[in-house]
Amino acid sequence: MPTSDTVRLEVDDDVATLTVDRPEKLNSLNVETLEALEEALAAAREAEARCLVLTGAGDDAFVAGADLSYMKDLSTPEAQAYAELGHRVCDALETFPGPTIAAVNGYAFGGGCELALACDLRVASERATLGQTEIDLGIVPGWGGTQRLPRLVGDEIARRMIFFGDRVDAEDARELGLVGEVVAHDQLASRVEEQAAELASKPRFALQVAKEALNAVHEEPQAAGLAYERRAWSGLFGTHDQREGMEAFVEKRDPEFE
Repeated sequence: MPTSDTVRLEVDDDVATLTVDRPEKLNSLNVETLEALEEALAAAREAEARCLVLTGAGDDAFVAGADLSYMKDLSTPEAQAYAELGHRVCDALETFPGPTIAAVNGYAFGGGCELALACDLRVASERATLGQTEIDLGIVPGWGGTQRLPRLVGDEIARRMIFFGDRVDAEDARELGLVGEVVAHDQLASRVEEQAAELASKPRFALQVAKEALNAVHEEPQAAGLAYERRAWSGLFGTHDQREGMEAFVEKRDPEFE
């Protein structure tokens, strides 16, 4: 596994847990941390993890955003390179072969919110606060927030969040559809661990195909996405996991997936 002072990766029972570890900086993202995230995501893929959890170290922040002390003096070409690095990390989360869960344990602003948006599922601590807050820094979301946020919360809400730089607490985020679940702060880790273990127990190939089909909704016109879904669905028939899953259901026993 790759080692880094700012990112920790652990793989246990087919679940990869990726922790941004800069609590003294509220887990903000500089180039070193983003590069470590990119390397850790590649390592988790190489390890064939069935599910990936992304979280932040400490009790205050998931990822509070980009590191402004680094970002404030960037030239346009440097900012472009930084944006491209952030996009690669978010794209790697979005296209990871298994489901990804953002365990939002605190502040998730700017680039931190965008990392959460790139995950498949978001579970938030009751203490969490999320927002695309870039407008008050004179910039806009640069790692996919303008594209992914409207898909979750709708166009009007996304515009309000981005135009005003609104920060929303965990319960409001749940009502808006920005997160799927809110739990007590001290139960977040165990709840996400439980969900990750359940996902890791499900048929790997079917989950991967389901994720690809769901992502296709946003990548292609609906007709093409529906055609992809049809092909994907029918293509799973004849696989071991499809046969085992259905036979186990009929026989009222637990399946044994590959």
